[in-house]
Amino acid sequence: MTGKWIDLDGSRVEYARWGEGSALPVLLLHEGLGSVGLWKDFPDKLAKACNRKVIAWSRHGHGWSDPAVGVRNPDYMHREAALLPQLLAALDIPRSHWLGHSDGASIALIGAAEYPDRVASLILEAPHVLVEDLTFNSIAEIAAAFAPDVTGERMRRYHADPLTLFNDWSSIWLDPRFRTWNIEALLNRVEAPALLIQGHDDQYGTFDQLDRIAAHLPDVTRLHLDDCRHSPHFDQPEQVLQTISRFLEKKD
Repeated sequence: MTGKWIDLDGSRVEYARWGEGSALPVLLLHEGLGSVGLWKDFPDKLAKACNRKVIAWSRHGHGWSDPAVGVRNPDYMHREAALLPQLLAALDIPRSHWLGHSDGASIALIGAAEYPDRVASLILEAPHVLVEDLTFNSIAEIAAAFAPDVTGERMRRYHADPLTLFNDWSSIWLDPRFRTWNIEALLNRVEAPALLIQGHDDQYGTFDQLDRIAAHLPDVTRLHLDDCRHSPHFDQPEQVLQTISRFLEKKD
């Protein structure tokens, strides 16, 4: 892994690269509380399994990237997706495969609808296209149990300002304005083939999310995993890596 910095929207964000190869690279879009570091060893394993470059970055306010400006609003994932062309230009990546996890999967879907020429395929782990009761209730539970001196300190290994990040992320998901958030209307504009990955034990979403995506996208492959919660690449890494590798072989 090589960790570096780029300018994005007038501030500094961190990114890292793994692997080599001439095939189209994979861009990783992290979850709501994720960062470059929180992918842990998955990017290296993915690069080796697929024999291609893998790039991860930390959105503003995540990891060691510069802070976000202001608080999140219900359109925050649309705003994140709007930065993707600038990010890809800074990384000199004309076209790539996008692997998004949770919030990152939703951002990838929005970006694929807005910038279809930049994405070769989508790999979506535990994506959200609307706010389910399960999601709201699970986030409310972890927000109520959040302990700055315990949970916050654990997060500090991966984020410069974990308390602001957690409060910002949990607050918008629990905001009454966000309960009607829904991106299904843009899914008909997504042209890229997609691999949808979901665990049977996901505590933040159900297979209804995948059903809604599959109803609109033209080319969908699905992977349903037993003994798997919200992070398939950690809970069932071998199945995830094998399936992604086979999927990408046909999608460059």
